[in-house]
Amino acid sequence: MARALELAREAERQDEVPVGALLVDAEGRVLAEACNRPIGLNDPTAHAELLVLREAGRRLGNYRLVGTTLYVTLEPCAMCAMALVHARVRRLVFGASDPRTGACGSLMNLVEHPALNHRLEVTGGVLAEESARLLRDFFQARR
Repeated sequence: MARALELAREAERQDEVPVGALLVDAEGRVLAEACNRPIGLNDPTAHAELLVLREAGRRLGNYRLVGTTLYVTLEPCAMCAMALVHARVRRLVFGASDPRTGACGSLMNLVEHPALNHRLEVTGGVLAEESARLLRDFFQARR
């Protein structure tokens, strides 16, 4: 999670919302890492989570990322949550909860929905204060 925070700080340096993510395999090897890039890439889907899934899929030659764990500084939105389900990510670890758009337990819970054929293990609140502080400071500086 410390590495995800470093990646979030990189996003902030690029004037992006400070969110960082990395995906590791069952042995703890980093498969991919990224920070938010929607503004820089002119792509509304360029959230850190999706960039990580895309890169890991390319590296592994498979869109199914079975047995992996995603670490991200902010609770994923609905778009990212469903991508995690479709990719068959095993576990999600996130920092700050997102009561406005969080889809992994706050606003809704797509990654553990009983109607879906895949569910993720979820651990929230890891380095939550540091993650939330980055976001809070970022948005306060822009007001």
